[in-house]
Amino acid sequence: MCVAVVVVLVPVGLMVSSLGGLAALMFGSAVLAMAAIAAGVRLHRPVAPRAWWLILAALGLALIGNIIVSAVLPTISTSAWAINIVYGITYPILCAGVALVPNHRRPGAGPAGMTESAIIAACAAVVWWMLFVDPLLVDPGGLETHSYLLVEPLLDLVLFGLGVRLLLLSDSRSVSYWMVSASCAARLVADTAYLTDGSRTGFPTQMSIVSWVLCNGLLAIAALHPSMGRVVPLPRDGGPLGRRGMAGLYLGTVVGTPVLTGAFLLNEGLSDDLNIVDVLVPMTATALTAALVVQRMHRLNRTSVERATELETALDHEAELQRELRFRSEHDMLTGLPGRSLLYDRITAALAGGHEGTVLLLDLDGFKNVNDRFGHAAGDDLLVAVANQLRDLIGTGLVARLHSDEFAVFLQDVSLTEAWATTERVLKAMRRPLPVQGHELFAPVSIGLRELDGDQPAAEIVRDGYLALHSAKEAGRDRMVLFDDELREKQLAVARTVERLRGALTRGEFVVYYQPLIRLDDERIAGFEALIRWQPAGEPMVPPDRFIGLAEDSGLIVPIGAWILRESCRVAAGWHRRHATVISVNVSPRQLREPDFGLLVLDVLRTSGLPPEALILEITEGVLVNSGLVTEQAISHLAMLRSHGVKVAIDDFGTGYSSLAYLRDLPIDHVKIDRSFMPAQDAPDPTAGVLIKAIIDLAAGLRLGTIAEGVETRAQVDLLRELGCVRAQGFYFSRPVPESDAARLLHEASTTNQTA
Repeated sequence: MCVAVVVVLVPVGLMVSSLGGLAALMFGSAVLAMAAIAAGVRLHRPVAPRAWWLILAALGLALIGNIIVSAVLPTISTSAWAINIVYGITYPILCAGVALVPNHRRPGAGPAGMTESAIIAACAAVVWWMLFVDPLLVDPGGLETHSYLLVEPLLDLVLFGLGVRLLLLSDSRSVSYWMVSASCAARLVADTAYLTDGSRTGFPTQMSIVSWVLCNGLLAIAALHPSMGRVVPLPRDGGPLGRRGMAGLYLGTVVGTPVLTGAFLLNEGLSDDLNIVDVLVPMTATALTAALVVQRMHRLNRTSVERATELETALDHEAELQRELRFRSEHDMLTGLPGRSLLYDRITAALAGGHEGTVLLLDLDGFKNVNDRFGHAAGDDLLVAVANQLRDLIGTGLVARLHSDEFAVFLQDVSLTEAWATTERVLKAMRRPLPVQGHELFAPVSIGLRELDGDQPAAEIVRDGYLALHSAKEAGRDRMVLFDDELREKQLAVARTVERLRGALTRGEFVVYYQPLIRLDDERIAGFEALIRWQPAGEPMVPPDRFIGLAEDSGLIVPIGAWILRESCRVAAGWHRRHATVISVNVSPRQLREPDFGLLVLDVLRTSGLPPEALILEITEGVLVNSGLVTEQAISHLAMLRSHGVKVAIDDFGTGYSSLAYLRDLPIDHVKIDRSFMPAQDAPDPTAGVLIKAIIDLAAGLRLGTIAEGVETRAQVDLLRELGCVRAQGFYFSRPVPESDAARLLHEASTTNQTA
């Protein structure tokens, strides 16, 4: 709507020919601008509205001046000095308002762009003087009689410079800034036209009137546009934002002004019109422009120095950060020891130089127990203590931390005999307790040794050291093992076996054998234990002790165990319907770590049709007596399954932890007495009978069933029955047999029972 009003007022200005009409037009345009400013401040709420209130105040003073002139003074020509004084008062206020538009209460906003705008304004003043003032006012001799008319145009040049500053600071969305800048330019055009033409006729020209109307109209549009409330970002150095158009204008004025000044003076001299004013004004403006350029260059140079200093500081900081990041990537932050990459670098350099040496791979024995008993903070402090101990023991050798409680030592230019002696010294020292958080903690280590071999890279040497370390662990821990080729062959055999295991399930190479569970009171089959067998095509059957441990370590026991569970429950479902037998299935600790194990068992029971009470899950003692989230999850699985009717048995009872408290509190139903407790076949063994009786009486007191394993003689059967054992299994009754033979055994037992 405001734009429409301005569009209407412009053609009206072209038709004004009287003082009254001019006064009415200017009154209307001024009221429009003032109302728009008041509405814009209220609508868009700029952060610092003071600038717009100053512009409104300047327009109000100009409006009052128009009213006074129209009401009191009969003609403009007879009171020109008075009119200029009235209007001249508004300029400082208007300039202050335009200067404050980009501030928004920000430090550093005041001087931003001032130097550049002053340079452009000074250059524009030179051009303005040469094109308008000198030929139209000075040369005709009107300067002496109309010099007072220069006041407003000269103030317009200051306002014009402030408008140029808004353009320098603006961006693509700063419509309000553009409108204010255009208003300043329109005011300069209006007053210049009046100075050079209207002053002779006694009445403003159409150019002046239209420009005055545009001046107020553009302010009204600027105030109502939403961008008047925006906070435009300032450049870092307080200068302009570097808009491409403004940069060209800036360069053109700086270069073109001296050229135009020289051309102007040459023309004036050749035409004999040269006077002191012709020389003084353009030369002063040119000198001012040069001074401002020098000042700006000085500020740019200072800014460049500051930026260079900041860049240098940033580069130094980045270099320091790079050094820190490299240190962090190459060292362990807990112990400060070098990491794997530095160890590999040192080994590689030694190999390249033909040096002899030995790599020691160390692993703390029982470190997990420290974390479980005393917490991870104590575990970390123990690792720091171990690192310090190793530094002291090794001396000039490299000590590195590889992972968790794994360390490495590299001894360069040291013979195997010397390395062996160092290893013995480390083993002996690490058997002594270390003070940690008020406790005396033990940190014995297992060590694998590997001599340098020029034919192998560092990674393979460390890998061989790990093989020796694992061999030391398997041999009983707290010892050292030297790598040899046999260890590598063993590892390769293990890797090949694991690889074959991965495909055995899909190739259908696994079969389930069933060993009968005998009820001792009548020696009839009460159920079967499901036992897996691996039968590769065209090869001998692989015993379980050769692949179950590998499947456990590799995680393959999870899919294999799920297959055993499904297959044995499928087969046992039919047996249970006909003979009321149960099925016992071994479950590995790794399976119980799966979050969906309990749901898997319930799904198998549902799909197979086997009742939950006909399934016994056999677990080892270690699954339940350890602490931590894994054990809690296992207990949770078993407790949930028991609530559905599934039975749980402790396998090989008596060979593991055998804590009596756990039998009372944990979710179990049966205890399987390990075969090692069975009395010898060829000689009386009263001690064995005492131990078996103790286990059976304990289980009976806790209302747990008992199942004896490894029964091989009639004497053992009679003893177990006499002592009150409920069930038994072993070669005396039957070896594990395929499904068909197990079905035959059930059928024969059923036939015998019916005949009896």
